[in-house]
Amino acid sequence: MSEEPVGGDLSRLRQLNASAVLRELRGDQPLTLTELSKRTGLSRASTEDVARDLLGRGWLAEVAPALGSVGRPARRYRFNAGAGRLLGVDIGGHKVLALVTDLDGEVLNQTRIAVDPEAGRRERLAVMDRCVTKALTGAGVEAGQIWSTGVATTGLVDGSGKVMLSDSLPEWSGVDLAAHVRRLVPGPVRVENDCKLAALAETWHGVARYAKDVVFLLAGLRTGAGLIIDGKLHRGFANWSGEIGALPAAGWLRAPEHLTAWLETTTRRDASTSVGFESVFIAARAGDQGALQAVRDYVRDLAVGTSALVLTLDPQLVVIGGGFSRSADVMVEPLRRELDRWCLRTPEIRVSAFADEGVALGAVRLALEEVESTITTGLRP
Repeated sequence: MSEEPVGGDLSRLRQLNASAVLRELRGDQPLTLTELSKRTGLSRASTEDVARDLLGRGWLAEVAPALGSVGRPARRYRFNAGAGRLLGVDIGGHKVLALVTDLDGEVLNQTRIAVDPEAGRRERLAVMDRCVTKALTGAGVEAGQIWSTGVATTGLVDGSGKVMLSDSLPEWSGVDLAAHVRRLVPGPVRVENDCKLAALAETWHGVARYAKDVVFLLAGLRTGAGLIIDGKLHRGFANWSGEIGALPAAGWLRAPEHLTAWLETTTRRDASTSVGFESVFIAARAGDQGALQAVRDYVRDLAVGTSALVLTLDPQLVVIGGGFSRSADVMVEPLRRELDRWCLRTPEIRVSAFADEGVALGAVRLALEEVESTITTGLRP
């Protein structure tokens, strides 16, 4: 006979049971105690204890019996997405985007404020402050109602929420984003690289929900990657995973130059903006031979670093996201042909449906991870 868990072992067992019940209730349909017991493998008595505890903590809600039920109806439970609110913030080169959502990621308010790409640290942080305040007001949510906040930024981020290195944003290296955001909203704040969070969004609510091994390409004014390995975001030893673009031979540093060169041969003078680059894809789509060649050259360089990641990870899926994903119709086939040249097996290539909003949604998912961790620590959210 196995020994009964005692002390800390019993506490840990309860936490694992709670996680199992919540995992099953994250679907669309409410479940009875009997159904939960079968799905989790717990006894009915244990399932009832867990459900009672989660009800008291606000994680679950009891569903009213269906009309016309005969006899005593079984109690049904659902995950209570409305119990708390989450905040996700994306701090980019040209904009700050803030999302206020429920615990399922349903967006209650979305606020976007443009920012000068040459803005320094103080100006960019001030724009972020205004964006967060406006998003909370628009959602009718007070700062104290936010259970957790996720923040996405370009650059390398350490475990404390400080930007270690940023080449693309002026005066951004060394910014302690977590500490700054805590002045706006109390509660836990987690900060992560934007490419990684875009990848996380795809496996949560995006086109990669069914895949366990994914290479995410952030294609836009700059190029980056996020890696999902065995269903989990891969950060690496020092949180530097996916930074293959730092290697000049990978081609990502020079890739946008092909698009810029075409723009400089036209009368356009907005080559430094996403709108300017978009005109290259528009012209390519219309059959402009110069634009088509520029896109092919861009994709060829993009494919070098992508092939290296594919050959290393053997992913099930490559997802193209970021601002340029809106023009993926002129990018996917050239990219597939290039991967066919270099890779032993070309994975499926899919296009994100989020465009440049995926990063902010990934920040929401990061915030939710923090909330979900309260189940395994036994703390009240």
